Amino acid sequence: MTTSDSGLKRVVVTGLGAITPIGNTVAEYWDGLMSGRNGIGPITLFDASRHDCRIAGEVKNFDPQLYMDRKEAKRMDRFAQFAVSASKQALADANFVINDLNAEQVGTLIGTGIGGLKVMEDQQEVFLTRGPDRCSPFTVPMMIANMAAGLTAIQVGAKGPNNCTVTACAAGSNAIGDAFRMLQRGFAQAMICGGTEAAVTPLAFAGFASAKALSTRNDDPLHACRPFDKDRDGFVMGEGAGILILEELEHALSRGARIYAEIIGYGMTCDAYHITSPVPGGAGAARAMQLAMKDGGLSPTDIHYINAHGTSTPANDSTETAAIKTALGDHAHHITVSSTKSMTGHLLGGSGGIEAVATVMAVVHNRVPPTINLENPDPACDLDYVANQSRSQTVDAALSNSFGFGGHNVTLAFRKYEG
Repeated sequence: MTTSDSGLKRVVVTGLGAITPIGNTVAEYWDGLMSGRNGIGPITLFDASRHDCRIAGEVKNFDPQLYMDRKEAKRMDRFAQFAVSASKQALADANFVINDLNAEQVGTLIGTGIGGLKVMEDQQEVFLTRGPDRCSPFTVPMMIANMAAGLTAIQVGAKGPNNCTVTACAAGSNAIGDAFRMLQRGFAQAMICGGTEAAVTPLAFAGFASAKALSTRNDDPLHACRPFDKDRDGFVMGEGAGILILEELEHALSRGARIYAEIIGYGMTCDAYHITSPVPGGAGAARAMQLAMKDGGLSPTDIHYINAHGTSTPANDSTETAAIKTALGDHAHHITVSSTKSMTGHLLGGSGGIEAVATVMAVVHNRVPPTINLENPDPACDLDYVANQSRSQTVDAALSNSFGFGGHNVTLAFRKYEG
């Protein structure tokens, strides 16, 4: 059936793209996750010598000219370069050609938490040292958050719905969920969706460090990001982009597309509690998971794996653990949960994109990524976090969690595709 019992269209994943700290293709990224590769190291993108935190999960050996010409690349902030590159990967992976016949039915929805912060910082310096008339005419279009979606559409010719979610660390997952809703209701036949971020910049690090949010394990970057471990001391910033091609099932079948998995649920709530801290007990996060399961017709016992938000901060990890227990009840102790941020760092608005890619791959391959650096579990974090080694297991249905400043909670639900 190509429609659900509710009359909504079924939606499937037909393409994946990824630019990450552990690999610049989906194959490299997945291999890195399975082998527990760590992408965190000393910052090279700027002089961090005066900063409290001097480590990050940087994207290595990234060449935007593999995906666009030099002139186009120079007119994009790094966050947009990542988005365009991962989107072109995903379209190629899906064997999806956009042309005059289908362009108006292909949409783009890419989230970001911050947008072009590097351009903003650089042009502020130009303004202060050289004067306002020396600022680039591309300052604003390179800086604004919607340009990842806008430039991607321009580059690939997608003329359908185009939007940008800016919900902090939930932005990538919100983008995928909102694209899913558009397809369910027939507003498009295919959507390019996900998240991107490139906030390894002096101002971002100064701000997060002042908020005491970042790890200061500068002398041991490989062990700095340690979700659910009692010795965790904050998150580690990452950068990159993760993109999915979602298609209405009938459209995918009509063109003979390979189908990775089906997206079946989307839950979205707000804590309405605090600008940065999750509500104690994780009630909002639990409701997001429950709503995603209800949306997808899943019971807790149907879930085999959860890709956790798992930031390696004292507040998030124990709160998310409590939320999972609330949402899944006793079954929470019979599933696997892992944080791939332990390897990539936290991509902020890009995290939901690459983590959705990881979740889909877990469903496809019946393998779950590990949580590396989990050596001394926090007593408040007492679930099976797949410590340090990936694991083969059945993954028929899985959830991906993303939570953001402002109290945003998002859960996506995926399952194996069955015709």
